[in-house]
Amino acid sequence: MEKNKVKDLTQGNVFKLILGFSIPLLFGMLFQQFYSMVDTIIVGKYLGVTALAEVGSTGSISFMIIGFCMGVCNGFAIPVAQKFGARNYKLLRKYVFNSAILSAIFSIAMTIIVCLLCRKILGWMNTPDDIMEGAYSYIFVIFLGIPVTYLYNLLAGIIRSFGDSKTPLIFLIMSSIINIVLDLAFIIIFKMGVAGAAWATVISQAVSGICCLIFMKKRYSILKFEKDELKVNGHCMRRLCYMGIPMGLQYSITAIGSVILQTAVNGLGSLVVATVTAGNKISMFLSCPFDALGSTMATYAGQNVGAKKLDRVNEGIKKSIIIGSVYSIIAFVISILFGKTIALLFVDRNQTELLSMVSKQLIITAAFYIPLCFVNVVRFTIQGMGYSTFAICAGVCEMVARTVCGFVLVPIFGFTAVCLASPIAWICADAFLIPGYISVLKKMKKEIKFMTKEKVNDIKEVSAGIDL
Repeated sequence: MEKNKVKDLTQGNVFKLILGFSIPLLFGMLFQQFYSMVDTIIVGKYLGVTALAEVGSTGSISFMIIGFCMGVCNGFAIPVAQKFGARNYKLLRKYVFNSAILSAIFSIAMTIIVCLLCRKILGWMNTPDDIMEGAYSYIFVIFLGIPVTYLYNLLAGIIRSFGDSKTPLIFLIMSSIINIVLDLAFIIIFKMGVAGAAWATVISQAVSGICCLIFMKKRYSILKFEKDELKVNGHCMRRLCYMGIPMGLQYSITAIGSVILQTAVNGLGSLVVATVTAGNKISMFLSCPFDALGSTMATYAGQNVGAKKLDRVNEGIKKSIIIGSVYSIIAFVISILFGKTIALLFVDRNQTELLSMVSKQLIITAAFYIPLCFVNVVRFTIQGMGYSTFAICAGVCEMVARTVCGFVLVPIFGFTAVCLASPIAWICADAFLIPGYISVLKKMKKEIKFMTKEKVNDIKEVSAGIDL
């Protein structure tokens, strides 16, 4: 096993490790958002505001379903990271194989179910009649791509579990370029409308997933399976489901609140839908550093828990929050100074009302990026420590907050309440997560202390037996 193939996060300077691991992750996420943003830019520029609303009206339901897929895959990668930290490579390989089996089952079942229910879901969300057909043609193709979503996210998660955050970035850059080329070809040349943007996304992600698979087979000696490791293992399956399903549900439960909020937004008309679409795309781009820090802490915490180094986990949280808080201030300044300018990527300059609304949304959202930083860092750390069920509770907090905003505040305060919905959700999640992390840390310290004491007693008993 060569050093350049894996990276041990249980040793060395914590700040440098977190920064070094998160930067490639950040660039990867930026490229993901980049080609997602390119979809939106091309749709808005070449197909118009109505088409922009068609794509935007599906954002929350897409996040609910695709987010579940991503959460499950991230959860599956945590036992792999823990066994890597513990240097138990045989069990690591069993987890990798069983996670592949579970991912195949989940992806097939989910694709069939959501594709059959797709149109009904859009109807339940109060999607405006003038954008219903376009929204359906877009989201149906995205849902057809669920298997490739599982493929890429599972393999990228496993690669990151080995401390390698650079390789998935390389494949994402390549797929981003493919996505842009296909966007232009499908929308401008072949006149495929918003469905063309969806097909470009699915195909480009399939390419990145296949590249990850080829890379893993050729480069990782610790993934050379023995015959007895290529079997369905009940213990591994249960452990993977225990870690993966709660993380997937956390994304979906959070998204349920977003779906309810989107329903309220849809009721405000196509202009507001288009505004929120553009604003959310920019916000997602600006919030990528928080996602990168969160994913970093999941792997970092997983490896260090496996190595029983809880003090490093705690130090990692502190360093991540410092990094995230500094960036939050920078992002807020950018939103104030360049919000309208960035919005011009999506719409023409003559859309003055829309530009002002997008700027307002960006400024309000960015003002609360520090609470968002805490949400991502603390939640993913808890998940990396093995307590993924906490993610569901945090997701419930966010869901309730967005639901209240959608049902109560939006009808009264309109667009302003839409802008405040996510910040309120983040604060509610923090109110649960921060005490939750303190409780988990204390519990794990006691468990490790008890295990150490038991081991010492066993040694003493063995020594006493030898003396006798």
